[in-house]
Amino acid sequence: MKRILPLIALLAIPFLTAHAARKPVVIAVETAHSALVLKPSADGQLMMCHYGARVADPQEFAAWNPQRRAGQGPWAYPAQGGMYMDEPALAVRYADSYRNTEPVYVSHTVRPQGNLVTTTVLLRDTLTALEVRLVYDAYQAEDVIVSHAEIINDDGQPVRLVRMASSSMYIDADRYLLTHCSGNWAAEMQVERELLTRGMKVIETRRGTQVTHWSNPSFMLSLDTDTFSETSGEVIAGSLAWSGNYRLSFEKDGAGRLRILAGISPFSSEYPLAAGETFTTPDMVWTWSGQGAGQASRNLHAWARHYGIYGGARLVPTLLNSWEGAYFTFTTKTLTDMIDDAASLGLEMFVLDDGWFGTRYPRNNDSQGLGDWEPNAAKLPEGIDYIASYAHQKGLKFGIWIEPEMVSPRSCLAEEHPEWVVRAPGRKIHEYRHQWVLDLANPVVQDFVFGIFDRTMQLSRNIDYIKWDCNRTVFNFGSDYLGDAQERFYIDYVQGLYNVMRRIREKYPDVLVQCCSSGGGRVDYGALRWFDEFWTSDDTDAAQRFKIQYGTSLFYPATVMGSHVSAVPNHQTGAVTPLKFRFDIACAGRLGMELQPKRLTAEERALADRCIQSYKGYRDIVSGGDLYRLASPYEGPYDALMYVAEDRSRAVVFLYCTDYTNRDIGGKPFRLQGLDPDRKYRVKELNVDKSCWNGDGGTYSGAYLAAGGFNPVLYRTYESAVFLLEVQ
Repeated sequence: MKRILPLIALLAIPFLTAHAARKPVVIAVETAHSALVLKPSADGQLMMCHYGARVADPQEFAAWNPQRRAGQGPWAYPAQGGMYMDEPALAVRYADSYRNTEPVYVSHTVRPQGNLVTTTVLLRDTLTALEVRLVYDAYQAEDVIVSHAEIINDDGQPVRLVRMASSSMYIDADRYLLTHCSGNWAAEMQVERELLTRGMKVIETRRGTQVTHWSNPSFMLSLDTDTFSETSGEVIAGSLAWSGNYRLSFEKDGAGRLRILAGISPFSSEYPLAAGETFTTPDMVWTWSGQGAGQASRNLHAWARHYGIYGGARLVPTLLNSWEGAYFTFTTKTLTDMIDDAASLGLEMFVLDDGWFGTRYPRNNDSQGLGDWEPNAAKLPEGIDYIASYAHQKGLKFGIWIEPEMVSPRSCLAEEHPEWVVRAPGRKIHEYRHQWVLDLANPVVQDFVFGIFDRTMQLSRNIDYIKWDCNRTVFNFGSDYLGDAQERFYIDYVQGLYNVMRRIREKYPDVLVQCCSSGGGRVDYGALRWFDEFWTSDDTDAAQRFKIQYGTSLFYPATVMGSHVSAVPNHQTGAVTPLKFRFDIACAGRLGMELQPKRLTAEERALADRCIQSYKGYRDIVSGGDLYRLASPYEGPYDALMYVAEDRSRAVVFLYCTDYTNRDIGGKPFRLQGLDPDRKYRVKELNVDKSCWNGDGGTYSGAYLAAGGFNPVLYRTYESAVFLLEVQ
């Protein structure tokens, strides 16, 4: 490889020799209550001084002396090479096969844009023309810092990126309690907690798609404690905005300090970077709280509603989805009857799920037809426009299901374009759910997938909502399009998906789109940049959903959490729960129904109508309010939460008894949070004739409600209550 030492020496050596003679550089990335402070060391290495509470004068860190020994220390973006010995954020293989990179500080800029302040730090390798721009977007009011790296190859030779983390964080505390979510299909976002020990903890996925079923790229760290607290202590939370393979590593070094690296998984992804090219990593979303995990969640939720979700916090209508009510077996009359029932219940949208397409290979079951997106005229002779228009005539919006990233082996598409399928040459193409994966690394396939969405929207001018599904992972990856650059596949697939979504949003900015991936298989802020909401889980059992929704709420706001009332016995678990419990669980997210309304009794229909109407009266608080978790289902027989309007004039409280307890037959005190202590609130239980609280209907100060005076009686399994609080 041609080395360009003379050029770099002219640029870097003056900094190294003159740095000690001028005032030390201190870079402060600040929000309303937090600060990330960086500083170049005497030899030009960019160091991380602090991430935590905002300080009065960040320039005081000029006297801070970084402790580096035995290849460990607070490098802000550590590269493989030089003195650094732990897991690097950046690892590069050069054309001559050498692996050493030693970026030093060159300059930085600060650009205020109202609530957003962007700080960009330029680093340059001391020998090659490789540069790294570290970009920190600080959202002032939300106390969120979003960071990414831009790796620029200004050399005349290609390089290969072996590792390219989005962000690195170096924390110094006595103890680190890690909270994260793992799970499986129909059991997503199960909370796990562990004290980190010396060595490395890794959360990683290599599945290609559906990467959040088994773990989520989000976490919380409670510092200097072994106890999780909603209301007290320092907490750092992070969430990677990437819908593909990812890696989060937590390495506690010999001195007890913690290095956190977050970014794309390096698994089979040694990415080629040609001369003159730039690779931009996904965003990593950070927040710090000095008031426990609850405030960390509220920070992330506020940022998401304002910046992280497509369309912000616009409301998705209440809906009836056809899936569990009809599955593949339906006619036009089946659907129009369901639309009639949805309208009579006061719902606002009907969604036609799987089974409406396929001609040569009709989609009458899940074994065929994916890829052939022509309406099935034998099943629906009147066409999609007739059904969509019928919904609109009844005052409902209309939505429809697609799964454009997949193809059935039994389909015209698979027969006509086998080269579009993800496959390793000469090897079996493994089926899963009777499906193969289309190669979104291929621009031609991207055009086709965009065309699926585009043609679906042309079926009727009355389509308001698309449910976008993705029902399998990647096996035996390979791309005919990529040729001898197969290591690009996992990254190019996700970038191809994002490119398709960008084109969709340019043409259809107003259509509502749900991100579904066998339920919660694609729950991340990378996807939410393009989608309005996600399908939280295929498990609609309320007895399971309260844990799924609790874990989801740690990082994602309720406005994106699709939550449906389904039939009993539940189709996934067989559990039988009261209808009111099912509604009260679903109303803590975006309410929908997924059943056959004709099977409801008159009493059940009356309760459903009551719950739906009351939800419409407070859903603005759920979708846009601040969340306070009052009790954890992991710590006792209750799950309890409340949402408080921004002006603190209204609140809604959800209480669930998840297991029988004979200790609280006299009433369980719940200390309500987020209320104005000096204002009076009228407290009213909804959807019941007799309240579980003897103070129901009264008016009380926020201080009284926070002090434990609110003590409803809930002690039987699956009892639940919803209370609306309004300032008087």
